[in-house]
Amino acid sequence: MERTKGLQEYIRSKEYRQGMGLAEEVQEKYELLAQGEYNRNYLFTHPMTGKKLVLRVSFGSQMHLEDQIGYEYKALQLLRGSGRTPKPLYVDGSREILPYGVMVMEYLPGHALDYRKELPLAAECLADIHSVRLPEGHGLVSPKEPLRAILEECEEMVKVYMESPAGGQRKKEKIRTLLDRGWERADALLPAEYQCCINTELNSTNFLINGEGKSNYLIDWEKPLYGDPAQDLGHFLAPTTTFWKTDVILEYEEVQHFIDSYIEKVGGRYDTSAIRARTNVYIPITCLRGITWCAMAWVEYQKPGKEIFNMSTYKKLEAYLSEAFLEDIERNYYRI
Repeated sequence: MERTKGLQEYIRSKEYRQGMGLAEEVQEKYELLAQGEYNRNYLFTHPMTGKKLVLRVSFGSQMHLEDQIGYEYKALQLLRGSGRTPKPLYVDGSREILPYGVMVMEYLPGHALDYRKELPLAAECLADIHSVRLPEGHGLVSPKEPLRAILEECEEMVKVYMESPAGGQRKKEKIRTLLDRGWERADALLPAEYQCCINTELNSTNFLINGEGKSNYLIDWEKPLYGDPAQDLGHFLAPTTTFWKTDVILEYEEVQHFIDSYIEKVGGRYDTSAIRARTNVYIPITCLRGITWCAMAWVEYQKPGKEIFNMSTYKKLEAYLSEAFLEDIERNYYRI
């Protein structure tokens, strides 16, 4: 815990210990479980209940939210009925004791999704999550024009790369071409008739798989929105997503078969008649989001003293920004 300045003091605080029903003296042991670009997660066992829990520390907000951890907590509360997400138990977004947001949630078992063997399990998981009806006043961010919102986010992220002298000129030109073509497609879809809580970051490592007939989960709700379920499916199936933690790029037939499986698992809980056509529009736009995020992150990785430096992430950034990868995306997904 020494890597997170002030965390040792925080877990000793009266507010935390009373909020979690812990003894005054620290008895539990915290071990680093995983970390992302904007958070760290620690595993510990509650000495009173014996249950494994996860303490999540949020270092910042990709959504530019004042209370990032509170927003994540809210999303998990809304999705409790799905049975597919961790139950949130404690949240502190005040940043009064610790300069970061803190949440505690239940620990869920499982391994990362295998795209070649476990796609039907992911379809089942997403179908249950997307079928949860949210109450009015749910408080989730809901972009009015989601495709344009994605492209605006792309423009904001890629600006960092475009203005950096470290970025390659030919790569800048290629990314600019892809963005211009993306904007031409931004008005391709009518507004979605059905909306739900969507994750927006469906990497294979965010799934916890335990097998057919068992409980399978989706974790890491850092950027949830109230939006079109096709946006989630488009992100999940896009090559910029599947290639992130693996070397997999799904074939067209695999993509369509997944959509078939998803529709079957929804089972009429919402109208999926347009989901295939909408997903096939979201896939190429999602590619742009992945590429521009990588461009922004690549510049951040050039800075000395970065709080979190993940070598595997850096290698993928290099791969996604290679001219060969950009040309493949243009050839396969952006023909006009």
